[in-house]
Amino acid sequence: MNEILPVEPGLTHISGVPEGLDARLVAHEAGQGRNVLFIARDDVGMARFVDNVKFFAPDLECLQFPAWDCLPYDRVSPKNDIVSTRIDTLCRLLEAPMREAGRLLVTTVSAFLQRVPARDSFRSARFAVRVGERLEPEALTGFMDDNGYARVDTVMEPGEYAVRGGIIDAFPAGAAQPYRLDFFGDELDRLRMFDPVSQRSEGDDKRAVKNLVFRPVSEVVLTAKTIERFRSQYRTIFGRAGDDDPLYVAISAGQRYIGMEHWLPLFYEKLECLSDYLPRATIFLDHQCEPARDGRFDLVHEYFTAREAYNQSKSAASGAVSGAPYYPINPETLYLNQADWDAALAQSPVGLLSPFQAPDGLAAFVDAGGHGGRDFADVRLQTDVNIYEAVRDFIKSEIAGGQQVLIAAYSEGSLERLRHVFAEHGLAETTRIDHANDLGTLARGLCAFAIVELERGFRTAGLTVITEQDILGDRMARPARRRIKAENFIAEASSLAAGDLVVHMEHGIGQFDGLETITVTGAPHDCLRILYAGGDKLLLPVENIEVISRYGSEDAGAQLDRLGGAGWQARKARMKARIRDMADALIAVAAARELRKGDRMTVPEGLYDEFCARFPFTETEDQGRAILDTIEDLASGQPVDRLVCGDVGFGKTEVAMRAAFIVAMSGKQVAIVVPTTLLARQHYRNFIARFDGFPVRIAQLSRMVKAKDATATKKEMKAGTVDIVIGTHALIAKDVGFKDIGLLIIDEEQHFGVSHKERLKQLKADVHVLTLTATQIHRTLQLALSGIRE
Repeated sequence: MNEILPVEPGLTHISGVPEGLDARLVAHEAGQGRNVLFIARDDVGMARFVDNVKFFAPDLECLQFPAWDCLPYDRVSPKNDIVSTRIDTLCRLLEAPMREAGRLLVTTVSAFLQRVPARDSFRSARFAVRVGERLEPEALTGFMDDNGYARVDTVMEPGEYAVRGGIIDAFPAGAAQPYRLDFFGDELDRLRMFDPVSQRSEGDDKRAVKNLVFRPVSEVVLTAKTIERFRSQYRTIFGRAGDDDPLYVAISAGQRYIGMEHWLPLFYEKLECLSDYLPRATIFLDHQCEPARDGRFDLVHEYFTAREAYNQSKSAASGAVSGAPYYPINPETLYLNQADWDAALAQSPVGLLSPFQAPDGLAAFVDAGGHGGRDFADVRLQTDVNIYEAVRDFIKSEIAGGQQVLIAAYSEGSLERLRHVFAEHGLAETTRIDHANDLGTLARGLCAFAIVELERGFRTAGLTVITEQDILGDRMARPARRRIKAENFIAEASSLAAGDLVVHMEHGIGQFDGLETITVTGAPHDCLRILYAGGDKLLLPVENIEVISRYGSEDAGAQLDRLGGAGWQARKARMKARIRDMADALIAVAAARELRKGDRMTVPEGLYDEFCARFPFTETEDQGRAILDTIEDLASGQPVDRLVCGDVGFGKTEVAMRAAFIVAMSGKQVAIVVPTTLLARQHYRNFIARFDGFPVRIAQLSRMVKAKDATATKKEMKAGTVDIVIGTHALIAKDVGFKDIGLLIIDEEQHFGVSHKERLKQLKADVHVLTLTATQIHRTLQLALSGIRE
């Protein structure tokens, strides 16, 4: 296989590259001695791509650079383990020379669009230790304090350290496990890894190491220079800095502040792009990378605008921003814009991957050295053909043609089942492999099996990959969800920090004060120490941690309950009474809807066909059935309450659009409620484009709409001049009304509470309701399937 991309800068479209083949091709490119940067569309895509690279090219150096796990302009910091991985990757790119096989860096669109500290910031930010050398413990702890490490009692996560006499426990950036440094005076006597759960270092000889390098675990390094720069920039940009601003006060005192990373540009003279750390790299863009980029642009500006609008509204109402102020920095100082994205890619050869085959004669696409594999869907439809025998014959024909054949299974169990079934159907000559390098050791005529999470197979020169889904049409087994082991309760307790507010099911709001070991029947027992009002203390065994939950409010003034007092029980009783009242109201609404007759909505002949013709895709079988069922519901004369479940991208919005068209053309109003202003704006644009030319007036109502425009829209809704209104929780406001609403569409209903949805239904007892969701609430699904409402 030759090099996929030319050396010269420019964009090349590469078609026919399904998942798995992309990892093989990109790994091959890095194996030619090139630096390669792969930009995945999201974290899930990055994880899958890295797993596939480890299988197809286990010897290739593959570095990961994940995005922060917090929203733009948030009040929280990214998790320590994510920041640790990011900084470890940046430092490795600066320190280690490129190997002969090249280097592969994998990141996401969100991570690439965010600026990072300049390379000079991390070149000297390292602290190396070696067993047997003189080392002052104070020098090491001073480095860790300056570079984001948190001093704790017990080291559990990356970025933590603890000091106990002559022993320092530390979890460095990029390390798989924490290390225990044992000092003899000012000399480092021993250095070994230990288990963060048991806190033990078993098998010292195997876990001992001779040297270790500490790197920062925060992208904000607090030095006298960075602190002074932050103070100066903060005052210059925002024109204010007082004792009421906890961020400014904390940084001025040299203390770390939660969420300070969102003001990263104020700490450094300049920030750079991730591609600056990997110059002259070949760049590959994942499928749907560009839509993900545009969505990220919108999200960043959405949150920035929301912060700005909140400050302005509070200032106008009270003359000052209440609570802890939040002054957002300009998005272009922390994030790339479209011009920056284009400039970052302009100096490199760029390959845009697509799993779809290019149309014949399209010169912009090139032969990527492979293509999609054999899907046996046509065979599965034939009742007189055995699918396994058909696959067996195909495998034998591929092997006879000189191809190596690999069957990819999702799990150990499904792999063994497939091997057993194929052995029963005449394919006994098989072997199990762990990675693609083992293919070279296969004897001629053997078929290989491996655990690789691929949905579709592919074919390249010398290798044919067949997946479970190619054979069976669906997965025999799905990857198990990660769960916290029942016995690993300390990992759950470690998510609490001393001072956090928690809620006990029986005793109410208390303050977590740490772990305490007590002796029960002669044996030590770990307990969570929770403080209550009046100095009362509760010791909760760690195995009963499920009876407490984190207090879900940012308000610092929460009042602690008194242990054994009646206050908490009274509040619970009042809440139960409110729930009963809400249940009564829900029953009343459901009963009224069942007894009322709904408006019959019929399909407008001609116009409806013209509207459907604008749909640029072919309806899937499930989508078509959902559309027909919804049309039948609208024409039934009964109030509709239909739930449409479908994954992202499966066409739920088209079902809603056609229902909205029928209702609007019948002279009724349509309300579409969405959870975020970003989604409201996207729906508004899509509806405007789709309904262009039809006599339908569409309006938008959210907090991003100017107050004057929102007031005008509400008046037009009550007057009936607005046919379709798309909005957020603003549609649930008490001053919102309709002249004649006929259809309520709730998108992403898992983001709305019961009271929110029923408040909308109360607008009119016979209003038709269409609920869309990709992650259905179990309660809603139960009501839909069991007929409880009826």
